[in-house]
Amino acid sequence: MTDLNINSPWPARFMAWVHQRFALPNALLFFILYITAAVVARAAAGGEIALGGLDVLACVVTWSFFLLLRVFDEHKDYELDCKNHPTRVLQSGLITLDHLKIVGGVTLVLQLGFSLARDGGFGPTMIAWSAMFAWTCLMGKEFFIEEWLNKHLTWYAVSHMLVMPLIVWWLANMAVPGVTLTPQLEALMLLAFISGFCFEITRKTKGPEEERDTIESYSRIFGTQGSAMVVMGLVTAMVVNQIWLINLLSPEKFPIWSGVVLGLFWLMGMKQLLAFTKAPSTEGREKNEKSVALTLLAGYAVVIGVVLSLHGAVLV
Repeated sequence: MTDLNINSPWPARFMAWVHQRFALPNALLFFILYITAAVVARAAAGGEIALGGLDVLACVVTWSFFLLLRVFDEHKDYELDCKNHPTRVLQSGLITLDHLKIVGGVTLVLQLGFSLARDGGFGPTMIAWSAMFAWTCLMGKEFFIEEWLNKHLTWYAVSHMLVMPLIVWWLANMAVPGVTLTPQLEALMLLAFISGFCFEITRKTKGPEEERDTIESYSRIFGTQGSAMVVMGLVTAMVVNQIWLINLLSPEKFPIWSGVVLGLFWLMGMKQLLAFTKAPSTEGREKNEKSVALTLLAGYAVVIGVVLSLHGAVLV
């Protein structure tokens, strides 16, 4: 970013914003989330799980929705970020909110086009997308109670993470238009909510040197140690939900290997979070985010592995 200025090519300036605010490696999580929803939805039909080029495109469409969420957030938090983070790419004027509006419009076209194509018109995939987008718009307006939500950060997180089950329902319909809402899908929707809530609390549990009066955090509300303990409880709930989902997917015989893998990642997360409670710091907060993200990713990956081991997979 230090070599960029307003006269630099726009793609370079935009990619600087992407690197800063929507890092490309995070796409892995969005791809895995779609694949998890797809295999769980298709498992209900029995037989082998078919995966192909359409799913590759669906992964890109999934990524585009989370990019749209970031665009919404950049508009919603712009004035506050100008005060707290004036050197960011957007706040420094290297790109503008109008640029991001265009990017958001492109993502909308992609999502609408794919959803309509999957339905062959307006059908269950579009209905699922519409419900999800309506909630996203409410999030962008802070549900018209911005002042109250900003004073009640926990309810802020709950209200915003409720979009996650709606996202999973849309992804499942992209994979299988008109899919039945099975107990397995319900468990996955709950897992997405808990996982999102867990990561939201984690990234706003800061070390003492990071705290600012103008930026709310859960460590200011619960105390640094208290907030870390909340994250530990949420990580535990996330792993329990993962195990419950796997048990629903394989009711006749629980795959022991999956429990071992999830248990190891749970222990890794607990070790890091416990270390943070003893010596909180910016570095520790960054390690918290990585350990929680790995536990989250491992859970989805194990679910995919369980489904494919039970049903097999065929590339189409």
